[in-house]
Amino acid sequence: MKTRLLSITIDASPERVYAFTADPLNLPKWAAGLGRSISKIDGRWMVETPNGVVTVDFAPKNALGVVDHTVTLPDGTRVYLPIRVVANGSGSELVFTLFQTPQMSDAEFERDAGMVAADLRRLKKLLEALPK
Repeated sequence: MKTRLLSITIDASPERVYAFTADPLNLPKWAAGLGRSISKIDGRWMVETPNGVVTVDFAPKNALGVVDHTVTLPDGTRVYLPIRVVANGSGSELVFTLFQTPQMSDAEFERDAGMVAADLRRLKKLLEALPK
């Protein structure tokens, strides 16, 4: 599959960036492209999207900055979203790998890349506005 790495430098420690992005309850605050609300129902994280309810499985808490999650769409399709938080000086670099699935057109891939880039800018703004 074709991939694109989207990254953003954030003026916050990797620990702070990881803690915020790894908390499922924060997902709607920065990942508007995924959905506007999240709730845990019967042990599963569920997100309300314009196309229906999706489930999101998050990587277990870890000390490596891995914030991966897998989204299961209403039709059962699973979409893997690898995300890493790494140190960048006294701040952080957040790196998101976007895959172009076989059924996705080039235009859809570009649209998704734009939405992810907007989400990353929103995340940066939120984290840099928090008190240190």
